[in-house]
Amino acid sequence: MEWLRSTLEYLRGANFAATAFRLFMAMLFGGIIGLERGRRRRPAGFRTHILVCMGAALAMCISQYIAVTLGQTTDISRLGAQVINGIGFLGAGTIVVTGRQQVKGLTTAAGLWASACMGLAIGAGYYECAVIACITIFLTITALNNVEKLLTSRTRNMNINVTLGAVSSLPGLLDTLRGMNIKIFDVEITNVRDLRVASPSVIIEMKLPKCRPHAEVITAIAAIDGVLAVEEP
Repeated sequence: MEWLRSTLEYLRGANFAATAFRLFMAMLFGGIIGLERGRRRRPAGFRTHILVCMGAALAMCISQYIAVTLGQTTDISRLGAQVINGIGFLGAGTIVVTGRQQVKGLTTAAGLWASACMGLAIGAGYYECAVIACITIFLTITALNNVEKLLTSRTRNMNINVTLGAVSSLPGLLDTLRGMNIKIFDVEITNVRDLRVASPSVIIEMKLPKCRPHAEVITAIAAIDGVLAVEEP
């Protein structure tokens, strides 16, 4: 274990080998997170996460170089703080609101922010934290996705987006839901300029009776005449 301790101490220094190790580590860990996002065809994918993680690590390496090698009295966390601020603009570019008023890209934006923080840990030489962060972030955006779907499918509160052939089909849709003992909280018609010619999109917020699966409700709605599409966000 002594050799491992001495190696880590060397790699925490401000030298060429340590800098190269940190940047390659940032490239690897950022790629691991970005690979999952890229596989799902998200706006920020494999290369974007790599660049974010490497850029954050580079900022911390520069801070360490200025403080240790050049001997300048400075706040070494200043560059890292600017990375955290700057990543907000990049993350905002991945968040979009669809025509059905659905917000998409929040997980990708959060992943970019987490990748930047992971890069800061790598650049600071805090390798133990970076390894744990990479594992937990990757598990969060992969394995926990199925857990989230399972928990959501069992809740009684449900929101759906329904595309109708015409707004005249809306009363029949609402009657079907009430016939299933579903309590309707809110109905919002979106993305419609002229109800006479457009296919309206309807957002319905409702509460299901006990033991009523979400899939059963979606199947029943899809079978209604005039319903073109139905999905749960």
